[in-house]
Amino acid sequence: MTKKLRVYLPFAQNEIKRQMSYKGAFYIFIFISLFGSFISYYIWMAVYGSAKSGSIGGLSRSEMIIYVFMVYVTSSMVTISIADWISEDIVKGTVSMNLIKPIDYRTSLMSRAFGDVIYRFLLPGVFIWGAVEIYKVVSLKTSVTSFQQIFFYLLSCFMSFLIYVLFDFCFGMIAFFTTYIFGLMLAKSALLSFLTGQLIPLSFFPEGAQKVFDFLPFSSMVYTPVMIYLGKYQGNQLILVLLRQLFWVIVLYGIGSLVWRKVTKHLVVLGG
Repeated sequence: MTKKLRVYLPFAQNEIKRQMSYKGAFYIFIFISLFGSFISYYIWMAVYGSAKSGSIGGLSRSEMIIYVFMVYVTSSMVTISIADWISEDIVKGTVSMNLIKPIDYRTSLMSRAFGDVIYRFLLPGVFIWGAVEIYKVVSLKTSVTSFQQIFFYLLSCFMSFLIYVLFDFCFGMIAFFTTYIFGLMLAKSALLSFLTGQLIPLSFFPEGAQKVFDFLPFSSMVYTPVMIYLGKYQGNQLILVLLRQLFWVIVLYGIGSLVWRKVTKHLVVLGG
């Protein structure tokens, strides 16, 4: 374990340094994302303003405000796309160099992604999270989130991160066949923003659709940790959603290993 940590920790450290080197690009990303969150906020406030009931889909107006901004915090931390890195390695031909190194390619990508998570959590995740807590106390007159909720939220976020990167690793394997997957990544991003509950809370859908979403790994990526943060899952239901996340981590890891073996078995590298 210590040896593995010594091997893969530098990947995370280098990713943090890389992010700090390109602050301009990163802050543009933050601005665009935050701008999208505020648009979402005003749209939902208009919806609640015209609604006859104070609660829609099991969420009150104040809970929806917290949902919108915690979705931003959570998605910015856990949705790290490693498919882009895989595609870049294939286009540049550096994937062959990664294969001859005494490292596991998938673990090295996940380590890089984890470095990205740490950076995004510190800048700006923790500040927006703090602002949400202040808003709860000052404007909504509610208590701060309990340590127990924060613990389960962070635990769920960690598993959400694993689910997302393991899914993205499987998705990135398409690049071995098509080389350029930029268009597919845009389609994936649009589809996931819908299926993960980033655009619309999954509780807003009919009961039948919610049951379908429960069978898919996407609800575990963003929706589950945010609902845990809101205190919507308690007791056995909380344990059930955490076990479901663990189940998808194991399943996607297994699928990724199988696909990776198949892909590398037929890989042919010319030149370089």
